[in-house]
Amino acid sequence: MSICPKNKSSKGRRNRRRAHWKMKLPTLVKCSKCGELMVPHRVCKSCGSYNKREIIPQD
Repeated sequence: MSICPKNKSSKGRRNRRRAHWKMKLPTLVKCSKCGELMVPHRVCKSCGSYNKREIIPQD
């Protein structure tokens, strides 16, 4: 037997269940080397450093 709902879910109940599926703003921190905003625990896109060390050499 397949899964089948016993009763119909109302639109309000369905929408309340889906109310928490919203996008969040990404957390941003300042780069310790250049001061640009970046996602934490990632290499900085502007200077190429992570944890005060240069990971991606800049030309």
